[in-house]
Amino acid sequence: MLQLRRSLLSLLRPKSPFAACPHPPFLALHRALSNATAAAPFAVDEYLVATCGLTRAQALKASKILSHLRSPSKPDAVLAFLSARGLSRADIAAVVAADPRFLCASVEKNLSKRVAELGDLGLSRSQIARLIVHCRHSFRSAAIHRNVAFWLPVLGSFDKLLQVVKMNNSILTVNPEMASKPNLALLQECGIDVSDLPTFMARVLTRPHKIVREAVTHIDKIGVPRSSRMFYYALMSFAIPNKEKLANKFAILEMYGWSQEDVLEAVRKMPGILTMSDDRLRRNVEFLTRDVELETHYIAQRPVLIKYSLERRLLPRHCLIKVLKEKGLLDAEFGFYYVASLTEKKFCNKFIGPYKERVPGLATVYASSCREHA
Repeated sequence: MLQLRRSLLSLLRPKSPFAACPHPPFLALHRALSNATAAAPFAVDEYLVATCGLTRAQALKASKILSHLRSPSKPDAVLAFLSARGLSRADIAAVVAADPRFLCASVEKNLSKRVAELGDLGLSRSQIARLIVHCRHSFRSAAIHRNVAFWLPVLGSFDKLLQVVKMNNSILTVNPEMASKPNLALLQECGIDVSDLPTFMARVLTRPHKIVREAVTHIDKIGVPRSSRMFYYALMSFAIPNKEKLANKFAILEMYGWSQEDVLEAVRKMPGILTMSDDRLRRNVEFLTRDVELETHYIAQRPVLIKYSLERRLLPRHCLIKVLKEKGLLDAEFGFYYVASLTEKKFCNKFIGPYKERVPGLATVYASSCREHA
């Protein structure tokens, strides 16, 4: 950060996988090699790389979970099962990397049963294959039949179900009667049609119902209209973090002199600031108040400033504007919100294009500073 400041302010002085291959041949080759070296211990990490297609880093992590395996017999059967379902080598690598214990599942007692149950619900062979890739350990759960049967008619299509699973695969394991069903009823009370529910809201659906109801109560007190799209983001902000994490966010803002009214104003306009990490929230607020010298009320009225990237947007733009001001090249005063909220193209056209001849190197230094943190 200091290096970036020096670079811009100095302008004031004169001047990464394996190729796919059919499964039966490589499985046959592996068995042949295994038979030829029967006396050697089973090297799980080598198997994960050579046979399953994992990277070395993925294999190292997964091998710790599979250290109990003494032979490739069960993993071989699972790989043959996945290959027969139409999964590519890349798909299989993704499944194993996400859920190494998948290799330990019984094909007859578990995996085949799950496929048959999903087929009974009307899912096609390709749909089941796509579900296996994205639902991770959920596929091995006996609850998957019950939960897919519940969610398919609620969401209206398999594609919508798959989108939700990608965001929150626990919807395939959590009992809908305990959380999802009452949560859906609550959202309907709030005037939200599940068919219009953004995919990112999937995590809220499986949260304990008590927490979601408390979140709605808090949001109503803050004053976020239930009819606005911001209500969705508020639900994410209040229903996902625990109370301690939320309290930390409020404490950070108060530490920088924010009043309760300022905090509520900012959260009402931009609930997402409550989902930021404590460190990022602290650094952004400190930069805006100390370096840019913005008033707390100004920031609270424009809380999107806090959400912008400090390294890629706030700092480079602040330093560049400072250079232009100190060189006396800006004829008008521009509020920092205006400067920060411009698209990258508009910012460059407004504050770099007209001055790059009079400040040699201005465009290069700015572009490099943004790329450095991209």
